Amino acid sequence: MADPQVPPGTEGTPLPRLLGNTVSIAGAGSESTGALWRLAEPGRQLDANLVRVPPHGHIDAHADPDLDVLLLVVTGEGTLGPAEREQALEPGSLVWLPHGSVRSLTAGAGGLAYVTVHRRRPGMRIGRR
Repeated sequence: MADPQVPPGTEGTPLPRLLGNTVSIAGAGSESTGALWRLAEPGRQLDANLVRVPPHGHIDAHADPDLDVLLLVVTGEGTLGPAEREQALEPGSLVWLPHGSVRSLTAGAGGLAYVTVHRRRPGMRIGRR
């Protein structure tokens, strides 16, 4: 008998699914910092993380030479660097970080929680020289 939840002709086709609520995850245990959630579904083509930076915490300037990153602020506020061109971040700020761009983050007095999304990095492989 066919599953009434699966539309006809879509058996075996991946279906969209709700993974969680970023505001709830970011708000639970507000003393936690670092990656609070990671996309871990098998067969995915994306990586995504929900990260919390503590009040006045800082992520040093860095660049990813290979991947563009989309950053969405969920809670809190802060600034996006480099220092000579800081931009204010607040809930709802949506930022494109092109590959090769140098960026840093500084959280405000209440901390900062944000989601990043980028193409999945290939796993490390051991090869011959």
